[in-house]
Amino acid sequence: MTNELIKLSAREVHRLLRGKDISPLQLLDALEERIAEVDEAVNAVPTLCFDRARERARSRDFSTLPLAGIPVAIKDLIAVAGVRTTWGSMAYRDHVPETSDLLVERIEAAGGIVYAKTNTPEFGAGANTFNDVFGFTRNPWNTALSAAGSSGGSAVALATGMAWLATGSDLGGSLRNPASFCAVAGLRPSQGRVASDPGNLAFNHMAVDGPMARNVADLALLLDVMAGYDARDPMSLDDPASSFEENALQRQVPPRIAFSADLGVTPVDPEVAQICERAAMRFSELGAIVEHDHPDFSGLQEVFQVHRAMSYAASYGPLLEANRSIFKPEIVWNVEQGLALTADEIMAAMVTRSQIYERAQRFFAQTDLILTPATVVPPYPVEQRFVEQIGDYKFSNYIEWCSIAYAFTIIGAPALSIPCGFTQSGLPVGLQIVAAPRQEARLLSAALAFEELAGICTQLPIDPRS
Repeated sequence: MTNELIKLSAREVHRLLRGKDISPLQLLDALEERIAEVDEAVNAVPTLCFDRARERARSRDFSTLPLAGIPVAIKDLIAVAGVRTTWGSMAYRDHVPETSDLLVERIEAAGGIVYAKTNTPEFGAGANTFNDVFGFTRNPWNTALSAAGSSGGSAVALATGMAWLATGSDLGGSLRNPASFCAVAGLRPSQGRVASDPGNLAFNHMAVDGPMARNVADLALLLDVMAGYDARDPMSLDDPASSFEENALQRQVPPRIAFSADLGVTPVDPEVAQICERAAMRFSELGAIVEHDHPDFSGLQEVFQVHRAMSYAASYGPLLEANRSIFKPEIVWNVEQGLALTADEIMAAMVTRSQIYERAQRFFAQTDLILTPATVVPPYPVEQRFVEQIGDYKFSNYIEWCSIAYAFTIIGAPALSIPCGFTQSGLPVGLQIVAAPRQEARLLSAALAFEELAGICTQLPIDPRS
C-alpha cells in the first residue's frame, strides 16, 4: 500500500482524502516508511516531525479544507513552530522557533500537515544544497551529482516519493535550478503573489516563496493555497480572482512565444541549449508560433549583484562578526560586498532595474511567453561548490552561472521550470517558461499542455540511482 500511495499525484491523493477513502495518518505512515527506505542515499529531509504531524492529523476532520490533510514538506529556510529550523547554518543548528512563518500558518490553516523540513544551503546561498549542519543533498538521478539549490531538498523529496507537495524559495534561481536538476516542477511566482515574512527589507526584497511538485497541476493546487494577501507583507498582492488549478487544467497555449538559449547574458552548455530549443519548438504542435527573441537585459549583472548584496548585508550583516568563522565564505563575501556598497551604486542599480523592467514590458506586449533553459548546465559533481566556467568563459562569482534564472527575478515575472528532456548520459534538463508579471494563470495553463505533450512527469517517483 505504501508503494502505491507514493506513486500517486498530489491531486489523486487530494481526491482520496476528500472522499475519505484514505486518511492523513495513512499518508504519514507511507511517507515515514518511504523516507526510511531512500533518504539515506540522498539526504533530502534531515529534520522530521512525525509526532507533531500525527497529533495534528488526529485533531480534526481535514477533508473539507482546501488541502484536505495532504502532508507538505517545508524548506528549512522557513520557520515551523516547535520544529528544529536551522537555515542550514551552524549559527542556528539547535534553533527551535516558537512561532511559524506566515506561509506555514497559511498552509496549515488550509489543511496541510507539516511532517518534514527539507535541506538547503546556508541561508539559501549558492545553487548547490550542502551545509555544515546536515551535509550534502544528492541528486536521485545520479547520487554522485548535485541536486542544485537552494531548494534541493524539496526537489529530491518530490522526485523520490518522500513528498507529494513541498515549498521552495527563489532569489537567483533557488527553486528553478533544483527543479531542473531533479525533473520536477517548480514555480517562482510574481513578486508579491505569495506573502512571506518581510524581514529587514519589507519594501525591497526579491526573494519569493513558491510551490514545488511532481507535475504542473499539483503545483497549481499548492499555489492556490499559498497565494493571497497578508497585511504583514506590505508587497503582497490581493487574493487571486480565480483558481490557478482550474486555469491550468484548461491547457491553453497562447499564440506568441519566444525562445532564447541564453537571453544574451550567459554561456550555455551546448547539449542543454539543444535539448531546450527542441522542446521549445514543440509548442508549435500546440498551435503557437515560436520565434527566437528575448528582451534586452543590458545591465543585468550589476543590478542583480547590487540588490543581492544589499539584501545579504541587511539580513546577515548584524550577525557577521560573531559568526564569521562558521559562515561559509560565499556568505561572508556577499555580506561584505553589501556593506561596501555606495549610494551611487545602489541608485544606479535601481535606475537600471527600472529600465530593464520597462524594456521587458514592451517585449511582453508583443510576446505571450518566453522560453529558455532553466539552468545552463546539467547536474554536476556534488562536491563542486558551484559552476566555475562553461567553455572558455569563467564566471565572476559563485552565483553568476544562474543569470538565466535571475534575469526574470529582477522584473518580478513568474517563471516555471518543467522537465523537457534528458542528456545522452540520462540526466534531466528543465525548460524555463516565463510569463509577464502576474500572469501565473496563463503560464500554468500553457505549461500543463506542454507537460502532457512531453510525457516526462510520469517517470516519477524514482529510487535513488548511484
